[in-house]
Amino acid sequence: MQFHECILCATAPSTSNPGSGAISLHDIQTGTSLASFKQTSANVHCTAVVETQDGQGGLMLSAQPDKSIMNVYNFQKDQLALKIVLPEKLSAIAVDPRGNYCAGGTSQGRIYIWEIPSGIMYNAWDAHYRQISVLRFSHDGAALIAGSEDSGVSVWSVSRLTPSLCPYQCLFSSHMSVSRLLDDDLQNEMPTAYCTFTDHTLPVTDIICGIGSFPSCRVLTASIDHTVKLWDLASRSQLSTFQFPKPITCLAWDPTERLFFAASPDGSIHQVNLFRQREDKFGHAAMEAVGGAGANDVIRINDEDPQAAKKRLISAGDAVTAMAISLTGSVLLAGTAGGLVHTYDIASHQLLRTLAAHKGLLIAHLATMLRPPDLVGHINLSLTAASPNAERESVPVRPVVPFQRMRDPKTREAHEVAMLLPVRNKMQAFVEYSREELLRDHAFFVQPEGSDKVATGVSLQSRVSELEGEVAKLREQLGKAKGINDVMWDSVVQRLVAEAKEKEKEKGREKKAGQDDVEMEDADGNARRRKRGRT
Repeated sequence: MQFHECILCATAPSTSNPGSGAISLHDIQTGTSLASFKQTSANVHCTAVVETQDGQGGLMLSAQPDKSIMNVYNFQKDQLALKIVLPEKLSAIAVDPRGNYCAGGTSQGRIYIWEIPSGIMYNAWDAHYRQISVLRFSHDGAALIAGSEDSGVSVWSVSRLTPSLCPYQCLFSSHMSVSRLLDDDLQNEMPTAYCTFTDHTLPVTDIICGIGSFPSCRVLTASIDHTVKLWDLASRSQLSTFQFPKPITCLAWDPTERLFFAASPDGSIHQVNLFRQREDKFGHAAMEAVGGAGANDVIRINDEDPQAAKKRLISAGDAVTAMAISLTGSVLLAGTAGGLVHTYDIASHQLLRTLAAHKGLLIAHLATMLRPPDLVGHINLSLTAASPNAERESVPVRPVVPFQRMRDPKTREAHEVAMLLPVRNKMQAFVEYSREELLRDHAFFVQPEGSDKVATGVSLQSRVSELEGEVAKLREQLGKAKGINDVMWDSVVQRLVAEAKEKEKEKGREKKAGQDDVEMEDADGNARRRKRGRT
């Protein structure tokens, strides 16, 4: 099976083209269209994708801007799979990496969270005072991060944390006081945020969560106030502030967290390196991290050297509405308000190609992913002689149930979830070892280090016979030692018994001699009394 990276692009109507948008997949190398899913017009941050994983097919969620409807698509069909009626219109959505939970934010600052396989609404609460502009899950799905037009960023713990899973033992006590959004015991209480950041002064436009499990991860937030801030969730503190000449609308973070890109409405894309080169005290070149000094650490991008700024600046020519970095970390994708998708080489900033299939529409969402094996209209990816639809038929559709419009404790207590087990093919079946292979592999792994017998392929049976000879020799030595011990024991015991008997004989003789003396004295006394009586 060959892996091909593709671009997932969601479009929305623009001022120049009021038509409906679509969700499309394109080959990242050639720009060829792979599939298209129509009848959707989601705005920015209103599209979420779950890749094909865990033996289940992928799906795409798209919240419509003009009505309280969410469209659901799966990769197996190019038609609309399901329409979900929502409690109210959503301004931002997010799905956790495993595709179990969906979070939605509204224009009133309210957040909902549903379980996708069951449709259960686990929580609904007022998180902000104004519209939710962006929602993100952490990479492990344990935290939900929300950005709002009230310039606030809030972090919510989704599920219960245990001391064994939390890398910061000192912070576990603080987690115990934070309500988790999925806890059944806290459904009647107002959720408490893990932390809230209020350092931005204008609406938050984008959030990127770094690699790592919650809370040992960092977060980038962009705002209209011309700043991008770097936060540390473990310490609940701000690490650095990056000041830009223009407002920032979207972000893209390198998977290694060495650099990030910040785009402005004028089409400029700034590359910000989180490292710099300096000379140590010996005059050698060394690399050091940039920022991290706290809230007072402000790095002004426009104050840099003009030549260096020119090397770090990319001009897209139109307002950039979405960005993404390829899986290899070598290509930057930038979607514009005019419907173009530009592909840049990160190392040289050279424009590689421009995808103009959606010209006139607004690029609302960009992401890179491996081409789904169950993608509609594509041949079987396996090497077996099967029908073109065999691969898609072997991947079941991921279950999606219409979301609840209000919380129902009875449904949550019943909690019936439809689960599909993955199909095991012949390649995944258990392969049994033959006896010879098992003995050979076991002999290879148990052989002592530095031994030449591994190279000669000694069998386990010869090793067993060698061990049996050693056991027999040890038994012989043990018998000799036992015989010596028995002799020593017998000699010591016999000597002690003889000494004890001798002592008893001496005591008997002494006792007998004492009795004889007493009898003699008695005899003399009686004789004297008799003589006195006669006189």
